[in-house]
Amino acid sequence: MPMLDHLFDRNVAWAQAKTRDDPDYFRRMAEVQSPQYLWIGCSDSRVTANDVLGLDPGQVFVHRNIANIVHTSDMNILSVLEFAIEHLHIRHIIVCGHYGCGGIERALSDEKSALVDHWLQPIVMLYRKHRAHLDAIADPVARLDRMCEINIELQVRRIASTPIVEQAWLRELPIMIHGWIYGVHDGLMRALGPPVRSLAERDAMASIDARVLDPVEPESMIRRHAIEAFAEITSFEPAEGFDCCDGHALKLEGP
Repeated sequence: MPMLDHLFDRNVAWAQAKTRDDPDYFRRMAEVQSPQYLWIGCSDSRVTANDVLGLDPGQVFVHRNIANIVHTSDMNILSVLEFAIEHLHIRHIIVCGHYGCGGIERALSDEKSALVDHWLQPIVMLYRKHRAHLDAIADPVARLDRMCEINIELQVRRIASTPIVEQAWLRELPIMIHGWIYGVHDGLMRALGPPVRSLAERDAMASIDARVLDPVEPESMIRRHAIEAFAEITSFEPAEGFDCCDGHALKLEGP
């Protein structure tokens, strides 16, 4: 039977390198964890929370499943959610999917014969409901990516509707639910609208059916910084006598 000894060897090399570079690393890791974020993500092996966020172990509390689905009867995710809020005092919940998700691709297919199809049923039903609209997207890659975005927005609404989160908001805990999507092709996170911070904000959200028909524009931090920089540019009102180039002094006319 293969013992995967090469993985143990890699572990030894990793532990020794960590200790050499940072002698206190494992001492800090052995202390009580105090993460600031709950990450609800996809099981895809290419999308690991700490790596894509650039954070060390201990800073993110992680729950992953196929296609980052939130089933409100799933004791696993509900236990994670309650533990994160009540015991770890986490205030930021990040629902993060990714473009090109194999689970969403499966939900869009006509294959329906495996246990995973029961798991994917919520997104399958949403796709069937809006199939004519979504199938009008001619490019299959663009159609899949659009459905990946819709899925995240659906799961944000489901998290926000759990009694655990509702009770936290009623107690005025500053819980924020973020819907993000990760681009495997470029490594960038994109926000799908602002975070949800209260019962009032949740109830004011557009329905998921409306969002299918009127999608939000995903926004990376690069795009956000560009928009902010552009907004800071004020109109330039040259003074009389301003000379933009030799011999072309500006003379302001009266009204």
